[in-house]
Amino acid sequence: MKIVIIPARYDSSRFPGKPLALINGKSMIWHVYHRSMKARLIDAVWVATDDERIEKDVRGWGGKVMKTKRDHPSGTDRIAEVASKVEAEIIINVQGDEPLMDPKVIDAVVDALIDNGDIGIVTPITPIKSAKELFDPSVVKVVRDKKGLALYFSRAPVPFIRGHEFFTGFPVTNKAVKQDERPITNLPLFRHIGLYGYRREALLRFCSIPPSSLEKLEKLEQLRALENGIPILTVVVDYEGIGVDSPQDLQKVRSVIRGNIFSGNQ
Repeated sequence: MKIVIIPARYDSSRFPGKPLALINGKSMIWHVYHRSMKARLIDAVWVATDDERIEKDVRGWGGKVMKTKRDHPSGTDRIAEVASKVEAEIIINVQGDEPLMDPKVIDAVVDALIDNGDIGIVTPITPIKSAKELFDPSVVKVVRDKKGLALYFSRAPVPFIRGHEFFTGFPVTNKAVKQDERPITNLPLFRHIGLYGYRREALLRFCSIPPSSLEKLEKLEQLRALENGIPILTVVVDYEGIGVDSPQDLQKVRSVIRGNIFSGNQ
């Protein structure tokens, strides 16, 4: 059994009630759920939430939802609670603020888990396309080995390419970063997409390990796996989603979805 679990909290510090924000008349969590349902390799989709309002919304349109404890420190711990109660060998963690998630990305991660039986965690990455992305600390960069295994994730621009024009005078000013839209081509620079595929045992093991030192420094929980010797396989995909972290992001997503509807691509 291969399932998607979508963690959904109501009490976001930056955008309270985000999962229930309306996009074309439907809640954001509805859009994430139904995008996930379109993945050809997924047998079921669940929402993991600690909030009665989100639970009621999902049940109202016939979705699968499980109420979880309120005190989970992360979305990964929240999906682990659901995974411990649902029969599934592969669990895909799709973030609840990714209403434009491409089902092909989910399938690519599932395929990689099926093809690599010795790997417990798989995550997608995509090429960095501009200097602005490269130097933006909210864009997580990844360095990997020849087999595609992650060596490190960072908010810093890694790898540092000595002598290249983009790295001349590093660190650059915030003003320069925001204005620099120059394209990047033919460089081994990748950004991480915040979706994870787990084998059940790898997910439960990960959540049993305390937060690690590098994880605390970078505020990136995937570093906990690397620090504890748990390999993470990366798969390259062509995907540029819009994660909704603010009302401004929500307006962007509404425009994209409205455009897709009018063009017949929804």
